[in-house]
Amino acid sequence: MARAIVYTEFGSPDVLHLIETPDPIALSGEAVVRIEAAGVNPIDAKLRSATRPSPPITEPRGVGFDGAGVIESLGDDVDAFAVGDRVAIRDTVGTYSSLLAVAVDKLVALPDSVTAAEGAGIGIPAGTAYQALRSLGVTERDVLLVHGGSGSVGQAAVQFAVAWGATVIATASPARHDQLRELGAIPVAYGEGLLERVREAAPEGVTVALDCAGTDEAIEVSLELVADRDRIATIVRGPDAASFGIRAFSGGSPVPLTEQELAWRAEALAATVDLLAAGDFTIELGPELPLTQASRAHELVESGAASGKIVLIP
Repeated sequence: MARAIVYTEFGSPDVLHLIETPDPIALSGEAVVRIEAAGVNPIDAKLRSATRPSPPITEPRGVGFDGAGVIESLGDDVDAFAVGDRVAIRDTVGTYSSLLAVAVDKLVALPDSVTAAEGAGIGIPAGTAYQALRSLGVTERDVLLVHGGSGSVGQAAVQFAVAWGATVIATASPARHDQLRELGAIPVAYGEGLLERVREAAPEGVTVALDCAGTDEAIEVSLELVADRDRIATIVRGPDAASFGIRAFSGGSPVPLTEQELAWRAEALAATVDLLAAGDFTIELGPELPLTQASRAHELVESGAASGKIVLIP
């Protein structure tokens, strides 16, 4: 029997519980993956708590969208993978489990040099960052301001933008500045005086801004510094982004992602795996917890008490 974390009502992390389910069977175009690591993302907790609206619960609902593992079996019409292949998973509900049937277009081969925990940390953070920067048209000519640069999405955005030749300024607490420097960013502390500190770090101006923090400060400073509001975006303040005249990519935005934006999010998985394999990308790993401690993982992600990607190990 497979094991999975589910919830049957919205609420605190305590609504998460472990159940046994029949082993999944791979249908046409699918692979059954034995999960070795499941990535824990803020959206998991927001959906569980109903902070982010979702359809009514009519049956036990699986948790998690990102993961990594080994293919156990294949359905018909699958030629790109073989049993025993290591893979990373994106955009598939229910990765907090021991076995999961996954559409093969949601899989990317994972080389031996990339760990399962790293593979499980790619999907949502890297996909979000990659798509946001592509949508904003970031190039080597830009000076990019990333608010919340030390978070998973922020770190991914810093690394993609640096790889593309942009100058990157990233906000974070001073304790995280050395790490941001190692990723290629110019760190600045958030809080009172942020506008002046960014101006000092970017005397020729800021051309584009990505808000991964969601604070009023982040929005206000971006509006002050970036002349073109179409080049300011948030991944957190979706509901009220339009009132500021800025763009929002998910984050509760009523405007759905375009087909191109969804394609960029899909493209990010393979692009990030390639960069990881080449040693040109870093995923900061945080606590590794057993699947049975999924509620604890949600407590940590909601409180912000842990640095790095939290992963569950079935």
